[in-house]
Amino acid sequence: MMIYFLSEEAPFRDAISRSSASYVMVNIYGRRVALAWPDEMAPRPVKGGTFMSIRRPYVLSSRDFKPDDTVVDVGGVSVGPGKLTVAAGPCSVEDGDELLELGVSLRRAGADMLRGGAFKPRTSPYSFLGLGEEGLRALARAREELGLPVVSEVLDAASLPLYKDIDLMQVGTRNAQNFPLLQALGDLNKPVLLKRGMSNTVEEWLAASEYVLSRGNGSVVLCERGIRAPGTPTRFSLDVGAIPKVRRLSHLPICADPSHSAGDRDLVEPLALAAVAAGANMLLVEVHPHPETALSDGDQQITPDAFALMMKKARALWELVNRTEVKERDELEGRVRNRLRKDVGGGRTGRAGPVELVAGKEGGGISFSPRGRGHRAIARA
Repeated sequence: MMIYFLSEEAPFRDAISRSSASYVMVNIYGRRVALAWPDEMAPRPVKGGTFMSIRRPYVLSSRDFKPDDTVVDVGGVSVGPGKLTVAAGPCSVEDGDELLELGVSLRRAGADMLRGGAFKPRTSPYSFLGLGEEGLRALARAREELGLPVVSEVLDAASLPLYKDIDLMQVGTRNAQNFPLLQALGDLNKPVLLKRGMSNTVEEWLAASEYVLSRGNGSVVLCERGIRAPGTPTRFSLDVGAIPKVRRLSHLPICADPSHSAGDRDLVEPLALAAVAAGANMLLVEVHPHPETALSDGDQQITPDAFALMMKKARALWELVNRTEVKERDELEGRVRNRLRKDVGGGRTGRAGPVELVAGKEGGGISFSPRGRGHRAIARA
């Protein structure tokens, strides 16, 4: 895939019209970019901008495209580096008054957002499928009275107008590769929580995020919710290793859902803490005042008291991990930048390395990243 960072569109449009490449124009992260494919047919160089090649099935979500971490704003709450964000609430909204009462206790315990399902995709059509629009109205009321942003799962593109009062649009594992829905969410331009498909690889998960990003919506939070694995003692296997892997490959913030992976309330806290230690930016936790009588997934929902205890541990662990990590990461990145300047600039510090050129700093000629998978070239036309 060729990516063009354009200061002028006319030269690019003229060049692409004389090629056989397909292309799309996107406004994202405050920049006007064009994507063209396949590489061998895309024009180069093009006046009025820079270009680069990314040889991955995902482009806009990669750190090759955007080296710095993205912060997603959800109703005034930031998701990204610098803090641990937590969304909590029942699997399904069952009663408006109960939801409001629960929300009060969750906010007191430190929750940043309130989650709750209104339309529920269930394995069996005879299970509780949610309150539908009544559930969405209950979430909107709680949002108004508690001042917490709300999260709810959307099932299809046709129902998007009903979600006008929902701050974070959740895409569940069954819709992780529902590409028309993902494109519609890209057009809607609201923050999206994209869960990993239960059988998806990390590469497929990131490629799915491109369907939202390529429509110009850069507010995507990735959510690891557990994958199917043989012999696992839990409902799904929380792929803790995917969290640091994704953080290395992508600039998008990453959330962990310990509830769906555990399937057992006694395992929610340990999995949540493991995710925090692995570098998750956000947790999505199911909490119910009376899990034993919950209409859906009662076994995996914890009580408000258990949530309050888990929050104390999670916040303390996040502080411990990140106090050390920030210092070490800054030192490491400083060494890497110095090495890139030396290798790429022939020892001259006045010439920008690849990371700096992508960020828009001045440089000249053609620079190459270190060899390996995802090898890329960056040039100024």
